[in-house]
Amino acid sequence: MTKPFDVKIGINPISWSNDDLPSLGGKTPLSVALAEGKAIGYQGFELGNKFPREPEALRAVLAGHGLELVSGWYSGRLARRSVEEEIEAVDTHLTLLAFNGAKVMVYGEVADSIQGTQEPLYKRPRFFHPEQWRDYADKLNAFAQHTLSRGVRVAYHHHMGAYVETPADVDRLMSLTSESVGLLFDSGHMTFAGGDAVAVLARHVGRVCHMHCKDVRPRVIRHARNRNWSFLESVINGAFTVPGDGSIDFRALIRLLYDNDYSGWLVVEAEQDPVVAPSYRYAEKGYRYLRDLVERVPLEAAREAA
Repeated sequence: MTKPFDVKIGINPISWSNDDLPSLGGKTPLSVALAEGKAIGYQGFELGNKFPREPEALRAVLAGHGLELVSGWYSGRLARRSVEEEIEAVDTHLTLLAFNGAKVMVYGEVADSIQGTQEPLYKRPRFFHPEQWRDYADKLNAFAQHTLSRGVRVAYHHHMGAYVETPADVDRLMSLTSESVGLLFDSGHMTFAGGDAVAVLARHVGRVCHMHCKDVRPRVIRHARNRNWSFLESVINGAFTVPGDGSIDFRALIRLLYDNDYSGWLVVEAEQDPVVAPSYRYAEKGYRYLRDLVERVPLEAAREAA
């Protein structure tokens, strides 16, 4: 008997327009992204800057296209702020997510981050002392307990240009935080950071509560490192692409998730220039590739167990 695989496939609107780089699809209406995403087969969208931020209005926009709210990025600053300040800052966003049925919140640490600047990636912030890590983890634990009390789990997004970027950073954060802090595993960011995406996912799959399925172009990320590009330069030059269009072994990643009873969203998130990588074509390519794996992996596992 084939074990069910309780996942949905969603997408981030960054395939149509990039919030950090308005020149990349900035004039594309939200309605176009939603209509095309639905036509392709996606079940839901993550938030972007073009979405309404009033709970009822957001529900109406998504319902008009038969879509669900997957989650939404939150720019956290716990590296600099107190837990109390962060809880106050997140309230409106948390209410929006909870009202619209999202079970996880994408937490991105933006304090001191260079991800939205022209600084080269090697200048990213770091925690140099054990007490800095411990203090940060303690604050994150308390913050995550608060969001859980509202029915939404923190999905911590390791990210290029931020405090938690490398495999070692992720290992340390997971070792210091409680189960209340979930991990958003981003295959593209992990590979860009020099990690083996399959190996890192295997270590932390029990903490993963959200997946960003992003592929990479190895030649571009090598150039990014060797030429001291910023994160934004890397994006413009095509570091990322959709699953199945780069070098990451997504079959192995999806098999790990299946074998470990992952339940939740698989989100295609690949920031690219839509002029070079047309939005619909690449969103469809990523969807078809993931859908095929989601259907095929359980059958392969059942055959192996027979």
